[in-house]
Amino acid sequence: MKRIELAPGAYLNLLPADKFNRCRVNVQLRYPADRARATALALLPFLMERCCADHPDMTDLSCHLARLYGADLAVDSTAAGSGRCLSVTVGGIAPRFALSGEDLAGEYLALALGVAFRPHFADGMFLPEEVEIEKEKLAEELAAEINDKRMYCLRQARRRFYGSHPAGIERTGYADEVKGLTAETVTEAWRWMVENAQLEVFCAGIPEELAARRVRETLAPLTRTPQPLPAPVQLPAAPLVEETERMEMVQAKLCMLFTVEDFQPSRDLDAMRVAMAVLGGSPTSRLFTNVREKQSLCYYCAASFNSFGGMMCIDSGVLPENAARAREAILHEWQTLCSQPPAEAELEDARRFVANSLAAVEDSLAAQETWYSGQLWRGDTAAPDEARRALEKVTADEVAEQMKKFRFAVCYLLTKEDTAE
Repeated sequence: MKRIELAPGAYLNLLPADKFNRCRVNVQLRYPADRARATALALLPFLMERCCADHPDMTDLSCHLARLYGADLAVDSTAAGSGRCLSVTVGGIAPRFALSGEDLAGEYLALALGVAFRPHFADGMFLPEEVEIEKEKLAEELAAEINDKRMYCLRQARRRFYGSHPAGIERTGYADEVKGLTAETVTEAWRWMVENAQLEVFCAGIPEELAARRVRETLAPLTRTPQPLPAPVQLPAAPLVEETERMEMVQAKLCMLFTVEDFQPSRDLDAMRVAMAVLGGSPTSRLFTNVREKQSLCYYCAASFNSFGGMMCIDSGVLPENAARAREAILHEWQTLCSQPPAEAELEDARRFVANSLAAVEDSLAAQETWYSGQLWRGDTAAPDEARRALEKVTADEVAEQMKKFRFAVCYLLTKEDTAE
């Protein structure tokens, strides 16, 4: 990846795309989580995806995408620890396939930058009627959270884990605040985001000179004071929080969260990737092999590590009567790995699994973008090949040392109403 600073807090990132028949533009606005504006910011993707100043209604925008040979537009929000990101993505066929020589690269750039920085305003703000429509959609999305029991359990556990920490601010906003949103408050949130956000523009298959010029032209009339992004989260160890929630359901959900101490990505990330694969991130992991297959205590059991949020998550689907046994079996596998480094064969299986995952990054433009986007949150630009080579140096003792950094922090059980204590 080639990285160019275009202005303070504004960067252009060029990704290789020669082997693909498509190209892609991704505009990311990264900013610190803000509790007061959280719900207004959560509404922005809904509003910005429906139209922009150049295409002021959904029909016009849909027709424009169709004229670009069926191009795609998506506006999303993501979280990275105490940081938040709004991204606008436009993708379509590579310009060399245009039947009449259309400037597709220029069109993709114009649309992505237009959606991000030139919303459809009337009298200097979002249209009130459009805000009301999208408020209904956001409210429905928040109300539907409980329908996906696995994600609901994870979110409930996460809320206990972060508490009032900025990392715990809801990316999707708060249901009780949606009704009070107005065109004025949402417009103020958009202006605050544009002024304070760090800008990362990813281009794949777009000429460098064209991309740099268009981004500079877009930023020229704007007043921006980009703020530093928050450092990765590492919460101190605290007493274990245990909570059980009951509702009508058949399969219980068990979520166990762990804080991490003294984790430094530049030093520890390679070993942590292998450690997660050994514990519960691969088909040959200990949690899958021992807790699911040998003991038949769960339907699934997976471990993952969020380096931005400073959290290891182990979640599983279990029969309600097996929840306590599953918890103890999971803790046993973690504790065993802390005290007994994996054998060489087990370590090699984990290395291969992670290496194959990293090799797959090169297979799609979206995967490359996701990889480098995560790297930049960590202040790194290393390519997947470099990370893959680094895996060869990870030792069994390093895997055990990574496991020792965790402390059990939250245990959240979502189970059926009549389960005995």
